Amino acid sequence: MKERIIILDTTLRDGEQALQASLNPNEKIQIALALERMGVDVIEAGFPVSSPGDFQSIQSISKVLRKSKICSLARCLFKDIDIAAKSMKYAQNFRIHLFLGTSNLHISSKLKKNFNEIIDMATSSVIQAKRYTDDVEFSCEDAGRTSIDNLCSIIESVIEAGATTINIPDTVGYTTPTQFKNIISSVFQKVKNIHKIIVSVHCHNDLGMAVGNSISAIEAGAKQIEGTMNGLGERAGNTALEEVIMALHVHRDILNKYTNINLKEIYKTSKTVSQFCNMPISANKAIIGKNAFLHSSGIHQDGVLKNRENYEIIDPISIGLNHCKLNLTSRSGRAAVKHRMQQMGYRKDDYNLNELYIDFLKLADKKGRIFDYDLEALAFFKKQQSLREYFKLEYFDVQSKLSGLSVASIILICGKETNIQKATTSNGPVDAIYQALNKATLYSITLKKFHLVANGEGKDALGKVDIVVQYKSRNFHGVGLATDIIEASAQAMVNVLNYIWKSTQVNKELEKLSK
Repeated sequence: MKERIIILDTTLRDGEQALQASLNPNEKIQIALALERMGVDVIEAGFPVSSPGDFQSIQSISKVLRKSKICSLARCLFKDIDIAAKSMKYAQNFRIHLFLGTSNLHISSKLKKNFNEIIDMATSSVIQAKRYTDDVEFSCEDAGRTSIDNLCSIIESVIEAGATTINIPDTVGYTTPTQFKNIISSVFQKVKNIHKIIVSVHCHNDLGMAVGNSISAIEAGAKQIEGTMNGLGERAGNTALEEVIMALHVHRDILNKYTNINLKEIYKTSKTVSQFCNMPISANKAIIGKNAFLHSSGIHQDGVLKNRENYEIIDPISIGLNHCKLNLTSRSGRAAVKHRMQQMGYRKDDYNLNELYIDFLKLADKKGRIFDYDLEALAFFKKQQSLREYFKLEYFDVQSKLSGLSVASIILICGKETNIQKATTSNGPVDAIYQALNKATLYSITLKKFHLVANGEGKDALGKVDIVVQYKSRNFHGVGLATDIIEASAQAMVNVLNYIWKSTQVNKELEKLSK
């Protein structure tokens, strides 16, 4: 009989830590819902004590999840645990995930304690977390470099205190699959009460072995895998969940394991994470890279034409990737747009067809032909715009003079007031419109990153502007989408200004909860 492997996704926690700017609450909700549709068992939504924004996001996500269990991370401190529980108070059921360094290096240089003090912190924290939920996970941080005797000792203690899942992470991606498998096997052999709990693993990819280590841990008896979509995460990233899931599926008869993942949602979920996190997927990325199912060699092409299984071990349709393309133009109707979205794996409740079609026609009139990336960009961009707007750009005009100066004039709606501003700069038209927007809002912000990506060629290419700005030591990310670079740049900055405004409104209330 096949055994189920539990999938814990930490894209919204560990994955977000690798981003240049934090995701806003709306973006996190969209990712969480995509993960739930994919069938993820547990969604680690964040580290609520780290910031008021993270607390708010977790609280919002806990209100919308229906099938996946929500989880919050907490240090072994009572304050962390209490805030984690408060952040998930609207959830039907939830998990508190505790972590504490267990290697000699972490204990001596980071925590400045002895091992007995570490055991006391761990057990008392598990008992505190049990006041809020029966589902408590404990992670032995840096387990890959922890002595087996100490690892087994603390695991046995926290199980006795009431932990229900024990996570054995390779926090710094140090071990090889053989080493890691031996660690997991030793834990099963030496911890007398190990049968009472679920053994989980959380592997990092510093040596490129995260997926291999995760599979070896499953072979040794682990029943939960933690990772992120597209392998996002600190440094070189985490275990790429799509790779582990498909490895288990392809080798299901050998490994005798299965997951509850809806495989046909993998590609779409991967794209959702990539779009919202502003993290492009490498072309040669396993499973979901654009070259994963492409063949260049003549021998390979001949073999695939005769039988795809000659050079493909995975049917692309099984992960929701459909190679069929439609030629979409301004003459296409709603039905064609809806059909193409369905072919790409999107359901009708993933987007607003009427809004998408209006934007589609506007873009089609400018570009002529619309491609898959255009439709996806329009759909994702609309979702980003669903936040309530305080700032709205009613009008802008930018003129560049022969003297090298650029003059920007704007009309910005600020709540119920109209603000008209003009700015002149020698740094180009984009800087001019940004200076005018800064004058209108009086926010002291610094532009940290400006990135323009063009989809298509020539004057009709769809431009996507990604910016990161710093405001009061915090980074904010904004996206603008248009065929005109100035318009896309302005949209990106207005989005950032709205995120900053919303953040300032909730900070005071959320900071009270963290005291």
